[in-house]
Amino acid sequence: MTTHPNLTQIDRYATGDPGLDEASVWAIEVHLEDCADCRARLAGSTTAESRTVIDLVATALDREIAATPAPARRSRSWSVARHRWFVGTLLPWLVMTVTALGCAALLGALWVGLPSVVLLIAPLAPLPGVAVAWHRRADQAWELIAATPAAGLTMLLRRTAAVLAFVIPALAVVGAGTGASMALLLLPCLAFTAATLLLGTLVGVRRAALGLITAWTLAVIAPSLVAARMPVVLSADSARTWALVTAVLTVVALLRVDGFRRLSHRD
Repeated sequence: MTTHPNLTQIDRYATGDPGLDEASVWAIEVHLEDCADCRARLAGSTTAESRTVIDLVATALDREIAATPAPARRSRSWSVARHRWFVGTLLPWLVMTVTALGCAALLGALWVGLPSVVLLIAPLAPLPGVAVAWHRRADQAWELIAATPAAGLTMLLRRTAAVLAFVIPALAVVGAGTGASMALLLLPCLAFTAATLLLGTLVGVRRAALGLITAWTLAVIAPSLVAARMPVVLSADSARTWALVTAVLTVVALLRVDGFRRLSHRD
């Protein structure tokens, strides 16, 4: 939040008013972390019963902390970065993606008559990783993270960026070995990522990724391999169109930011 919440909002937050929407609750909580004045106002808004419960909990915690050995110190910088930008369950999907790209390059080298398989599957390369970047079955700490202000769009964008940071260099390396156009490798890849995020606001990111993978495979990859011809949508003249589509989809996805507020309920 850029401004302080008013006393009415703080009172409603203190009493757990169910009419206060999730976005407002998250914004107030984030603001309270950095604003001592508003924390003092919140303390003044609590009821006597609530203060009694808080005192009892504080006393019990003090006893537990005093009786518990101090935890071993460890570096937090890598831990924080890993949980914000990456999750361990992404690794098998990223390895699978790189393996698929390598097999596609090998297939293109062995069967000269085929269109570039790497170019055909490049738009789909980041989608498996994006599909599991923020999903209840892919993150063991999902239930804990889903209850924090960082959940939803922030977490999804961070982990999507981590997926792209891994996939894009892999695409560039494989593409350089096959002689495919870098623009036609990377722009469709980014366009499909933005499309997945946009559709994810409507049906969930996992369903959006699966739908796009299925549609592209049936409409483009399979006919191109059968006809042994590169599709028009991946012709040399289509790079500008892909750039425009990527920009439009990205802007629209960001305008749909409210659709990510309840992302955890869809996925």
